[in-house]
Amino acid sequence: MSDKSRQMTPEEAAEFAEQVFNKARDGDAVMLDRLISSGLPVNLRNSKGDTLLMLASYYGHVEAVQVLLKHKADPELRNGNGQSPIAGAAFKGNLAVVKALVEGGAEVEGSSFDGRTALMMAAMFNRVEIIDYLISKGADPAAKDANGVSALDAAKTMGAADTTAQLQKLLA
Repeated sequence: MSDKSRQMTPEEAAEFAEQVFNKARDGDAVMLDRLISSGLPVNLRNSKGDTLLMLASYYGHVEAVQVLLKHKADPELRNGNGQSPIAGAAFKGNLAVVKALVEGGAEVEGSSFDGRTALMMAAMFNRVEIIDYLISKGADPAAKDANGVSALDAAKTMGAADTTAQLQKLLA
């Protein structure tokens, strides 16, 4: 049997998978493009349910996000906690990644399992520019999560002064 036909052991496969997810965390767009072009499933998930797109989005790697979307990564796949890539990018405050995700098909009003939207995440963490962008793309500033909490309520609770004022003005 040649080395090329040898099957990976489970340990080798796990190590390889971890290396692949690290490429997404590190934003290695070139390597991700190569791996996916060679047959790696673009919507591969880790043990927490994170996809490559989720990790690249959360860690703010716009080029990696664009490569994954080019290969038809699903921007609506939630991780095990129900979080979407766009909510992760909004939480981290990365407007460029939020824009790339929306341009790649992410739902502006897509929510987590508890009904929280990216706009709500942006409001909670005082991300004024992301709120402006999401609203310009159709996000509803009056939407409420499963507990009846709006983006304005979330901003007030978190002490996010800028987004509280921004949303109060928008909703007036």
